[in-house]
Amino acid sequence: MGDLALKVSDLNAWYGESHILHGVNFEVGKGELVTLLGRNGAGRTTTLKAILGLAGRRTGSVKVNGIEAIGLATHRIARLGLGYCPEERGIFSSLSCEENLLLPPVVGKAGLSVDEIYAMFPNLKERRNSQGTRLSGGEQQMLAMARILRSGADILLLDEVTEGLAPVIVQALGRVIRQLKDKGFTIILVEQNFRFAAPLADRHYVIEHGKVAEVVEKAELAAKTDLLHEYLGV
Repeated sequence: MGDLALKVSDLNAWYGESHILHGVNFEVGKGELVTLLGRNGAGRTTTLKAILGLAGRRTGSVKVNGIEAIGLATHRIARLGLGYCPEERGIFSSLSCEENLLLPPVVGKAGLSVDEIYAMFPNLKERRNSQGTRLSGGEQQMLAMARILRSGADILLLDEVTEGLAPVIVQALGRVIRQLKDKGFTIILVEQNFRFAAPLADRHYVIEHGKVAEVVEKAELAAKTDLLHEYLGV
C-alpha cells in the first residue's frame, strides 16, 4: 500500500451519552480512494467527523501522515492536510460564488489555483459573481468541493457528494474525483450511491453498527457484489 495517509485504529465516538462508533479500523494509502459504505445511521458520517474531532468525545487513534491527531483540536487536524466537504455543503448565501471559494485559509501546499479550479468546474467560472443562494444544488456541491481544493488539503473527506443531484451532475463530479485521484489526492468517500462509488474506489469499507463489518478490495468487487448489496439493502 506504500505510505499511509490515514490510519484509524479502534476509533470510538460518543454524542453525549450515545456511543456511536465502536472501534472503527481502516487505513488509506497516499493517493488511494476508499469508500465508507453502509446504510443511513451506520456511522459513516460520524467516522469522518470523529477523524476531524467534530463528533464529541472520541478515543482510539487517528494518524494523519504518521502524526497522532486524536488529542488535537480540529483546526490543528485540518493543518495536517485534511479537507472536509460536509453533506450540508455550508455555502454562505450572502457571498458570491468566488467569495465563497476564496474564504477558507490556505493550510497546505497542495492547493489548486483559482484558474485550475475553474478549469475543473467550468460551471463555477460562469457563476463566479452569482450569490450563493442563486446557485443550483449541483453548483453548490461543486463549490463545496472546490473550496477545500484551494485550501491546500491533500486528504479529502467527501460526505455524500452525489445526494439529491441530477445524473448529469453526478457524472461531472465523478470525472472531477477521477482527476483529483490522478493528481495524487487521497480521498475518503462516504457514499450511498454504490454505482457511482464502485468504479472509483481502490477499496470499500462497509460500516455497520459503528464498526467496519467488511473490507472489499477492487479486485474482489465482482465476487462480493451480492454481499455488498445485502449490507446496503440495494
